[in-house]
Amino acid sequence: MEDRLSFRLIHQDQSCPARNGELTTPRGVVSTPVFMPVGTVGTVKAIDPEELTAMGYGLILGNTYHLMLRPGTQVVKDHGGLHNFMGWPGAILTDSGGYQVFSLAALRKISEEKVTFRSHIDGLACELSPESAIDIQQDLGSNIMMVLDECPPHDAEKQYHSDSMARTTRWARRCLEARSPQGGALFGIVQGGMHLDLRKQHLEELAALPFDGLALGGLSVGEGPEQMDRIVAAMGPTMPENRPRYLMGVGLPQDIIRAVGHGIDMFDCVVPTRNARNGQLFTWDGPIQIRHAIHTRDTEPVDPNCACPACRRFSRAYLRHLYQANEILGVRLNTLHNLTFYAELMGRIRKAIAADDYDRWSQAALHRLEGLEIEKKV
Repeated sequence: MEDRLSFRLIHQDQSCPARNGELTTPRGVVSTPVFMPVGTVGTVKAIDPEELTAMGYGLILGNTYHLMLRPGTQVVKDHGGLHNFMGWPGAILTDSGGYQVFSLAALRKISEEKVTFRSHIDGLACELSPESAIDIQQDLGSNIMMVLDECPPHDAEKQYHSDSMARTTRWARRCLEARSPQGGALFGIVQGGMHLDLRKQHLEELAALPFDGLALGGLSVGEGPEQMDRIVAAMGPTMPENRPRYLMGVGLPQDIIRAVGHGIDMFDCVVPTRNARNGQLFTWDGPIQIRHAIHTRDTEPVDPNCACPACRRFSRAYLRHLYQANEILGVRLNTLHNLTFYAELMGRIRKAIAADDYDRWSQAALHRLEGLEIEKKV
């Protein structure tokens, strides 16, 4: 299907591998670098789809594993797909569920044919194969599908990573064969752990296949930021120039800024929504823990320059009160703030790249985000 997905490289920064591009999907055009809010079970937690659109988001993430278990693929299919089910007008990327399945180490068994596991909800026996993972994503109406891969622990033995990587390549080929002519775009996932030779080998294997984009998987899984940055710095610039480059499950603002500098185009992470529920609010001078007692009588907004509802209308003291009282409004306002921050972050990133100023801008932004102490815990 010719209109599944197209990627156009618009501008390559002169100071580093950072680049601006455009993803054209059947649901609209998305400027890159792009951050995708995570809507694992058919909702970006606490946020209405219209609010996401108003912030400028046009691409979000859903998850095969969670949706197949609850509410069930057929329920979503009966609604005409995930877009209609959740009332989302933009594009959707679906993770294949591989990471979730393989995180259930005590509850699953891997074979060449498939992986069998027990649901974390009710313990019932389930299975996923490369073919069924694609079938489910197609039933969901995904615009960008991911292959079923194995995501080993980052500290597994090298031979385990090598064997797992080879299986992931075989599964990737089966995913390509399973995709129907009407199916969405399909991305391959590069594994290999912390071993650069394996990573490069796997990239070469997957880049030779007709994937619409390629992702780096198996990162931000406990290896530490320095190790992750080492892998992304080596791999990002070597990924195919004419296809989108996706770093899965990342991340913190500083991780995104560094990865963009290595040529990465796409990101997703639960950080802005999960941390909002835990009372952490992102600002350009570093994160604020709204639960801390220092904010008890603070009449100032979280960020006077932020356009989100929380900052336009409410004080830090009020947001702390909502958090302490476990009020739902506090979760909504915190989430609106963090997603507004991330949308602004990506906008500033794209602007700096367009001005051939990304290297200087990113260093200044990282110093500001990491080098200042905003508050003391009281």
